[in-house]
Amino acid sequence: MTVAPDRPLAREITDILVTHCGLDPDAAAGAPAASLEELGMDSLALLELSAVVADRWRVKIPEQAGQLSIAGVADLVARKADPPGHTENAVEIAAPLPLVWEITNDVARWPDLFTEYATAEILHRDGDTVRFRLTMDPDENGVAWSWVSERTADPATREVHARRVETGPFEYMRIHWRYDEIPGGTRMTWTQDFAMKPDAPVDNAGMTNRINTNSSIQLAVIKEKIERAHAGGAR
Repeated sequence: MTVAPDRPLAREITDILVTHCGLDPDAAAGAPAASLEELGMDSLALLELSAVVADRWRVKIPEQAGQLSIAGVADLVARKADPPGHTENAVEIAAPLPLVWEITNDVARWPDLFTEYATAEILHRDGDTVRFRLTMDPDENGVAWSWVSERTADPATREVHARRVETGPFEYMRIHWRYDEIPGGTRMTWTQDFAMKPDAPVDNAGMTNRINTNSSIQLAVIKEKIERAHAGGAR
């Protein structure tokens, strides 16, 4: 959602209530924690608020909105107007698909392939499905983030579907890996679909930017390492 920096969302909600719903601006300013019902907003006023919010942000206000303060309504709109995250990043690797598949699906060796993982512990295998714990290198605050994921590789379609089991700040995180043969090598594509929890330190848009930035870095590293392995005679 985009909100002009000089017009915070709570102010926009207040303007809607004043302009379309008959809210007394002095009453709102004098009781910022009051619910909409306490501010005199009846069912018709709430219907008008819902209509304007739906038109402006494509968000549905629940019937219980009258029990919320203006700040509460703004928070609800902000969370619902933040669309789920979706990213797609790809790299072309000058190496045959079987080699790219083999190297990138050897989860136990991911710390040698990626620059961000300190360890990759295999917890369980069941056919082509593997459950594992990834632990990152400590961040600038000395925190080593860790979580459990599960991925299923399909050698026939050359696709992998993965998900976080321990979601941490995510409501969910799903990752799709696709491998395509191209002239001179392999195109590997990562597609990630996710949503952040309301109390996460970053919203969906912010995490989308982070993932796009980091994916570009990691894909470049993976490309360089696989192409070097291929040039060195790996098959």
